[in-house]
Amino acid sequence: MLKKEWVKERRARRKLSISKKIKGTKDRPRLSVFKSNKYIYIQAIDDDNGVTLASASSFILGKNKKLKLNKATAEKVGEIIAEKLLSLKIDQAVFDRNGFLYTGKIKFLADSARKKGLKF
Repeated sequence: MLKKEWVKERRARRKLSISKKIKGTKDRPRLSVFKSNKYIYIQAIDDDNGVTLASASSFILGKNKKLKLNKATAEKVGEIIAEKLLSLKIDQAVFDRNGFLYTGKIKFLADSARKKGLKF
């Protein structure tokens, strides 16, 4: 098995074990994170109704200028999602790291959302 396939399989296993345990509601949405090589995306999802309440991404930040995906960009995205949820009067959420390890950019995104006042 190639290394790339092995890494994808491990992430899929982690994602499945995480998604079995968590569920988002209107009052406490699920914050789902996706990270590609270029961008990082986050959505606040109400799983009861199947609706996305708010979203943020580094793609939107970098439309006018080229942004690299680094820790500072991840922090900005975390701050944006926290501000959007707080404006909707939602201060609690469930963090779904989507199978990604809780290090680096994922951790910086979560920490910056917590600093802005979001609880999870």
